[in-house]
Amino acid sequence: MSEMEYPVILALEDFVPVALTVTGVLLLAKLDDLDTRLVRTAAVLLGLGGFAKCGWKLLIASTDIDLWVMPLLLFPLLSAGFLTLIKALEPRLPIAAAAGVWMAGIATSFAIQDTMPMLVLTIGVSTAAAVYLFRRHKLFLLWIAGQYALGPLGGQEQTITLQWIEQSINTASQAVFAFASWRVLTLSKRKNQETPA
Repeated sequence: MSEMEYPVILALEDFVPVALTVTGVLLLAKLDDLDTRLVRTAAVLLGLGGFAKCGWKLLIASTDIDLWVMPLLLFPLLSAGFLTLIKALEPRLPIAAAAGVWMAGIATSFAIQDTMPMLVLTIGVSTAAAVYLFRRHKLFLLWIAGQYALGPLGGQEQTITLQWIEQSINTASQAVFAFASWRVLTLSKRKNQETPA
């Protein structure tokens, strides 16, 4: 794919929703009732997955170098990140169960030489994370709705215009995620200040 086919500006914009997601998760890490280390680990995993895919696009757009392994990291890292976030939100979730689900997805993908199992796992665990987060603020429903809106668009023939639409939806939904995380944090702080010592 040449720069004419995939503009550098489009590749650079793809970093924005990843940064918004990481920002939102790091805001959640400041909540007193969540394991800070787990939430920060989730932020790192989600960031690495997103930035690997974005970096691949930027390399293609600017140099025509195709490091094909980079986009393959997206779903394994995203699913691991969301599973880690779920563990922070639901401490009763056994680590062995979460790790087993992730390993089963990886093994299946390797066995059939297809990323579909990891994609399905990523959709499943991000939806589960949204359910847990929805209990803290209703805006998280809008975030996951935006993510689901990308599915039908991804199945169409990809044009530059369509990719701008997809990235705009993704950016908007991740902005909602970051804002919802900020609201949860501010409401939590306000509640703590109002609670008598």
